[in-house]
Formats: sequence, structure tokens, C-alpha cells
Amino acid sequence: MPSRASALQKLPRSFYDRDPITVARELLGKALVHRAGGATRIGRIVEVEAYLGPHDKAAHSARGLTPRTKVMFGPPGHAYVYLIYGIHCCMNVVTEAEGRASAVLLRALEPVQEIEARTQGPGLLCKAMQIDRGLNGADLLGDELYIASLPDAPPVAIVRRPRIGVDYAGHWARRLLRFYVKGSSCISRP
Repeated sequence: MPSRASALQKLPRSFYDRDPITVARELLGKALVHRAGGATRIGRIVEVEAYLGPHDKAAHSARGLTPRTKVMFGPPGHAYVYLIYGIHCCMNVVTEAEGRASAVLLRALEPVQEIEARTQGPGLLCKAMQIDRGLNGADLLGDELYIASLPDAPPVAIVRRPRIGVDYAGHWARRLLRFYVKGSSCISRP
């Protein structure tokens, strides 16, 4: 099968240099591309969560600048990849200007090319796309890992819900900062 990646147009740095809610909503329907091991994996982003920076008690950056969160405090348009439960990697996209420490978690994809495994949930998404901590800090304007517009992609209807798994964050857990494509069979949880 010929790669569809050649028909994709990478998102510019300015796309990421905006508030995380806007970026989250506009990431829906875009393509996540990972080129590794002779394969080009492509998935259509169908579910995301916005993390608004250090004042957002559910964001990793709420704990301040640490070796783990350093990438979040960096410039926009980079991957923040971390390990949860000691076994699953999760990928965020850093947004806003350097020092703001906001990001968007990629929660689910619809497989487009060379993805055989399930992609419903951030850990499964990374496993299926072969994204690991070695990609932490990767510039999303590079050639190995990037996000692009799909040609002739139709507009998406967006559903807003509270984020998942952040009950410890008090009122921040109830904020409607999870967005997904209405009707997608690949979201992690309706």
C-alpha cells in the first residue's frame, strides 16, 4: 500500500502556539503520523483532553517544573510523552508560548494506515503507534512524528465532556475539557 503521508500537510508551529482548548478542538480530525522501522503509521485523531497549565490542578505542570514536565514548559509543537502506571506511554502536544506549560493529551485515534492494534485510550494509542518515551520532546515539525491535515477532511461535530481519570483535581475534574468526534466508534469512553 503506498503511503498516504505524502498527501498530508504538516501543521505549522503557529497552530500549536494558541490556547489548549482551541488546539484541542482543532486537532480533532487531523492525522497523527509516526514513521519508524520502515513503517508509516497514520491515525485520525478523534479524542483529546486539554490541560490549561500550572493553575489547572489536573495538569502535570501543576506540580511545577520538574525533569518530567520540562517539555511542557518548553516551546509549542513538541511531544510530551510520559509513562503512567509504570507500563503505558501517553502523548501530549505542547501548546502556547514557552513557559505556559499547557498541553493537549491525545486519547484516541481511528486507524488510517499500518495500525493493527486498538487505539481507544492514550496508552493503547501510543502502543499501536509505537510511540514511547524516546519521543519525549520530539519536534512535531520533524519527519518522524508529526500531525497533519487530512486532504478533503469533512468538518467534525464535537462533543464536550469532563476529562477522564483526574478525580484528584477537585473542580478541575468536572470541567468540560475532553473533546471527541461525535459518532466515532474509536473513542475511549462515550
